Amino acid sequence: MAKALKSQVIETLDDIEAGMRALKRKCPHMRRAARLAGMPPLRRNPGGFAGLARIVVGQQVSVAAANAIWARVAAGVQPLTPQRMAALSEAELRACGLSRPKIVTLSRLAAHLAKGGDWLPSLASESDEAVRKKLTALPGIGPWTADIYLMFCLGRADSFAPGDLALQIAAQRLLDLEARPSPDELAEIAAARWRPWRGVAARMLWAYYAYEKRGGGAEPIGT
Repeated sequence: MAKALKSQVIETLDDIEAGMRALKRKCPHMRRAARLAGMPPLRRNPGGFAGLARIVVGQQVSVAAANAIWARVAAGVQPLTPQRMAALSEAELRACGLSRPKIVTLSRLAAHLAKGGDWLPSLASESDEAVRKKLTALPGIGPWTADIYLMFCLGRADSFAPGDLALQIAAQRLLDLEARPSPDELAEIAAARWRPWRGVAARMLWAYYAYEKRGGGAEPIGT
């Protein structure tokens, strides 16, 4: 029997394994993905401003590139707070390896939180719907970023990112669909097949995507 999660939060690899046991019992496609790609990783990151900033840095780049850029950001923005990042110039942020669009997003986000107070840590006690609504109201934060924050920073077991290109491609191939599903179509598929473990199903799909690509880490691709 799959372990019940307290507050539906993924905290350890045991939680991933519990979710995969449940998914494999009910979905033959998940059984096939696990057989080919193995157990998906935990993928938990700290939340708050640093966690959200790291997700922005990782948009539309490979995992390796995102990790390299983030290491430079973490070293160059000390302490890594909204106030400190808001005080840095565009040239200083560019020196961390950030592109201009990401500099604009992070600077606006940092300025907003520095002025109004960093309430991001309080999201851990709120519902998925409330978290998504509050995050997407922030400057430069869209549905994909909010969904990834829910999964990786808050560990919500039933969150999903239907706008992620890699998940769409993996679902198309794994489910043998004629066309790549749209975000709305993938959201319907996930709700029908993988609740209440959509967050684990997403990790499995990313692992399967990496397996299909023959190398490299499983990576979300923001759209």
